[in-house]
Amino acid sequence: MSATERRPGHHPDHHTGHHSGRRGLLVAGAGFASLTLAVALKRAHGPALDVAVCDPGLEAGAARHRGRAYAVAAGPRRMFEQLGLWPRIAPAAEPMRRLVISDSRVGDPVRPVFLTFGDGTEAREAGEPFAHMVEAEPLAAVLLDAAREAGVRLVATGVRAAVPGPRAMRVTLDDGAAEEVALVVAADGARSALREAAGIGWVGWSYPQSGIVATIQHARDHEGRAFEHFLPSGPFAILPLRAGGDLGHRSSIVWTERSADVPALLGGDAAETLAEIERRFGHELGRIALEHGPSAHPLHLGIARSFRAPRLALLGDAAHVIHPLAGQGLNLGLAGAAALAEAVTGALRLGLDPGTDAVLRAYEQARRFDTVAMAAATDGLNRLFSNDSLALRLTRDFGLGLVDRMPGLKRFFIGQASALRGGTPRLLRGEAL
Repeated sequence: MSATERRPGHHPDHHTGHHSGRRGLLVAGAGFASLTLAVALKRAHGPALDVAVCDPGLEAGAARHRGRAYAVAAGPRRMFEQLGLWPRIAPAAEPMRRLVISDSRVGDPVRPVFLTFGDGTEAREAGEPFAHMVEAEPLAAVLLDAAREAGVRLVATGVRAAVPGPRAMRVTLDDGAAEEVALVVAADGARSALREAAGIGWVGWSYPQSGIVATIQHARDHEGRAFEHFLPSGPFAILPLRAGGDLGHRSSIVWTERSADVPALLGGDAAETLAEIERRFGHELGRIALEHGPSAHPLHLGIARSFRAPRLALLGDAAHVIHPLAGQGLNLGLAGAAALAEAVTGALRLGLDPGTDAVLRAYEQARRFDTVAMAAATDGLNRLFSNDSLALRLTRDFGLGLVDRMPGLKRFFIGQASALRGGTPRLLRGEAL
């Protein structure tokens, strides 16, 4: 085990069975937001702040993320640049320069385009892609390497319990090791055990839909274009990836389908599955082939009633889960990491306890409104488009066409998706902590 993977109870300065890092921070869960938070804090504070990331999935390394890809908005990309990580991530990233939105049925011979982003004044004024598609496995590898280099303790075990006290949180891990830290970050997923143990409520529901993800090879160049086809069962997104594969070009698909129909759609052999994808994928990118997947995942919406409890902050899916149609789940988590890093750093530089309610309240206030707004927007869009009502179809197509003719409104939507609007955390603006 490397120096950054020591068990908390084996700290070289203490032999009493627990770590005395009351200025330290422990993160439960090794997702992208968790690792980004850990790297940002260690880069800002070095040896003065002990940071541990605990997750039994660390044993599998980056490979557990194989086959997934995410849209990284311009704000989080600037954060990665500020942390010195973007040059390592860029080889696995494909700029998303244009987004084309259509509304049709699966069998329609023509898919009329009602809205495009990225090919007009709003793109020239932005001066940069509004997002990059990044494959998950290399992104995880970069973050894990950066965490080790920064001195983050990577501990391949889960958190059994976290009990708050007046001056510290006492943490017990699944392997029996214990320590005291100033702050615990619960990033242990949508079914967060730490959130439940803290008595934080959860508001949400399950959709009668599943998200099907796969990596597709195709013969023609996507030229950085993303497609969002709104179909009666849910959106079908084609998202550009880096070139490669036997056919020369690649894309990721995120296909929303009624959960009841998934077994029939994916239950056949590979040729039948590919035929179902091709019906929705279309022929614009030429011949297609499956590279990875597909895999189906039930879809949910949920938001924690609070993002904090005594000496506990919620991050990522432990705080919020949204519909994937806007591709903003990862960006919400990364924005949370930026806000929490800023709140903790502000306290530490004043010599204050980073686990106090004032620090956690500042974090929650920075993220609560945007999170609820994004959840409401994705839920509303899904309900508006995931149906075959003629009246709703005419109304929404008129609305999409109207937005397409209003550059100011398009710039607003790009700003929202890019996380570049005012009031965002410093890291998302490309500024140091």
